[in-house]
Amino acid sequence: MTQFQMDCIELEKKNVRNLYGRFKISPLLQGQGYTVGNALRRTLLSNILGTAISGVRIAGIPHEYSTITGIREDVLEILLNLKDIVLICPVQSSQVGRLKVQGPLVITASHLELPGEIKLVDPRQYIATITQKISFEMECRIDTGYGYTLVEQSSSTDFFNIDSVFMPVKKIGIKVDEINLTQEKRGESLTLDITTNGSIQPRKAIEEGAKILISLLTPLQAFPETSYEIEVLPEEMDYQRILIEELQLSVRAYNCLKRAKIHTMSDLLLYSQKELLEIKNFGLKSVNEVINALEKRLGITLPPLPKNMEEV
Repeated sequence: MTQFQMDCIELEKKNVRNLYGRFKISPLLQGQGYTVGNALRRTLLSNILGTAISGVRIAGIPHEYSTITGIREDVLEILLNLKDIVLICPVQSSQVGRLKVQGPLVITASHLELPGEIKLVDPRQYIATITQKISFEMECRIDTGYGYTLVEQSSSTDFFNIDSVFMPVKKIGIKVDEINLTQEKRGESLTLDITTNGSIQPRKAIEEGAKILISLLTPLQAFPETSYEIEVLPEEMDYQRILIEELQLSVRAYNCLKRAKIHTMSDLLLYSQKELLEIKNFGLKSVNEVINALEKRLGITLPPLPKNMEEV
């Protein structure tokens, strides 16, 4: 099999929170394009670790439907703006960030005091505007995770919970094209269009997705050989297809069987030894010849002759 490779066709930084890359993987055998593409797509959207704000506590505010005197946005709008903040954390953890400012002021993500290992992708991300000379304090719970977590799935009661979008990959498109591997053989190429939120480069996202798929499938290469063995039974013979010529009988025995319209093993096995003796001109010697040929070539034993006939 030809080893495929990945080529970068296009890279674009639309803004710091919108990185785009187009990559081409080829050559693949026919049918492998969608197999690889769909596996990578599902992995990139659901299994890449991301970081997000999952809860907020605002000083002096009892519930998320409140308004805050001196601040242009209500609490729900502030929560939505915090939900969009893109963070990077190299380890899976749950930590707390804090914000304490004095107005009037336009609050951006840069005003957040974050633990040392957590980084902001865009410090200019907007949070709220303080229009009066007031102080504003809040705490943000920052989690790492996978995919999308709904508010209903969170058990915290002292924070205003936020639907958390942990997915670094925002969108991925796949396209499969036919290519010529040789003059006689057709193959495929796979094109991936990937957009991330800026917390990971598109090429790095593919590398992470490939590592996850490899680690997921590696155990399947080492199944215990004795635990899942299926007993293979001998294939049942189709006696209707085996002609009596296979027995290599004498001319006399062969002609007698043919005159009795016995042409295949299926026809012959309808007869017992006694019934063979009843065929015209088919004597005990011919019966024994047939019995020996069946046992030697096919391992088949016909029903035995009665005792008194064996002595004839």
